[in-house]
Amino acid sequence: MFGSQLRQELTVMARNGEQLLLLIGIPVLLLVFFSQTNVLPTDGLANIDFLMPGILSLAIMSTAMVSLGIATGFERSYGVLKRLGTTPLGTKRLVAAKVVATCCIEVTQLLALVAVGLILGWNPSSINLPSLLLALVLGTSCFAGLGLIMAGRLRAEINLAAQNGLYLVLLLLGGILIPNSELPKSIAWLAEVLPSSLLSELLRGIFGNDELKISDLASLAIWATGACLIAVFSFKWSD
Repeated sequence: MFGSQLRQELTVMARNGEQLLLLIGIPVLLLVFFSQTNVLPTDGLANIDFLMPGILSLAIMSTAMVSLGIATGFERSYGVLKRLGTTPLGTKRLVAAKVVATCCIEVTQLLALVAVGLILGWNPSSINLPSLLLALVLGTSCFAGLGLIMAGRLRAEINLAAQNGLYLVLLLLGGILIPNSELPKSIAWLAEVLPSSLLSELLRGIFGNDELKISDLASLAIWATGACLIAVFSFKWSD
């Protein structure tokens, strides 16, 4: 039953052209375009070295928050989740299938983006694999929690708008395309504590052979724990 549901989750994602554009097309286009132009400040780094960690963060956010959140919101609105939860599949296996499907999509995304980055000349100084995996797990947990908070409380149409709105805010204020140092001081302090910014900075440090910022790691862990706990206790399986 778990295998069947996992295949169903992956099939739904693969058949949705809008989701594929969001998950793979937009991050790749942003990476290619802005790495080949000089229209963005890069905080003293080469274009591709500044962009790559941010685009990887964007990919995680797209999958774990927007794609998962929107799909779950519509399934909840249509009563699909409530019906599946009462079948032999059960709630636990349903949630597990969604988590594994999200991880499968993320692996595909990251491999595609890394391949494109290497073609464009990206050459990370070093990669601390345990630190990288920890940052990605925390980022995925945080964004999945945020997505499910909205999906579990809002009506499908409102959830769709909220997911896309938050995605845009985190894209613009998350150190993904524009360094936080270039933002007005009135909002720079906020940008620095957003999860997209924390994940981007952690990845830049990991790929740049810098010391891992424990404060950023702890802040992202707090975001992840808080978002997941709120999602668990606030989620409603039907409207």
